[in-house]
Amino acid sequence: MSSRTCPDWPRLMELAPELQFKHYTLAEAKLPSEAVVDIGDVSQDTVAICCDLERHVFYGEHTDPGVAAALRATHWYDLAEWSTSGQGQTGPS
Repeated sequence: MSSRTCPDWPRLMELAPELQFKHYTLAEAKLPSEAVVDIGDVSQDTVAICCDLERHVFYGEHTDPGVAAALRATHWYDLAEWSTSGQGQTGPS
């Protein structure tokens, strides 16, 4: 486990064991340009996002609300959406 690993990892492993949530600054995450524009004037080096970068899923409880709102308008998933209607849904397709 790295220092970037989300402190809620035990709970997150129960919800989505296939995902690996870590904390990144917005600059490190390299978010889609449309989200960056919608986020507005915030520090890209200090505002954090909790996410699985590979699968484009963020954990809203540990992500700035403005960032979360901007990401919902892109191809990124909130963990709740991923778990219920996104690629992480269980059951038959």
